[in-house]
Amino acid sequence: MRIFGREPVVVLNTLSAVLGLVVSLGITSLTAAQAGATVAVVSAVLGGIAAAMTRPVAPQAFTAIVAAGATAVAAYGYEVSQETVGAINVLVLAVLTLLTRVQVTPSNPSAPTGPTAI
Repeated sequence: MRIFGREPVVVLNTLSAVLGLVVSLGITSLTAAQAGATVAVVSAVLGGIAAAMTRPVAPQAFTAIVAAGATAVAAYGYEVSQETVGAINVLVLAVLTLLTRVQVTPSNPSAPTGPTAI
């Protein structure tokens, strides 16, 4: 399955990063707490969808948990601006996507699970 000609994980993580960028640019009228909650929830949901679409699940699930957690900590654990919350989300997603991408493959239930020939 491909979305816009790309693997779903890349598209979903990019979408989540774009949301973080929108928040960091202050385009919305959200407070820092509202922005942090929104970005954390969307990162978690999109990360969960991406994890369900890849095998093994662990690297993508780790990426989603860390991205959502870092955003939530930035929004609620420290007094930081809306821009900082968005910037942390974008940075964490970009770095973790680059690091974990080589460890996952798209899930396709109809594809063979092992080698077909030697």
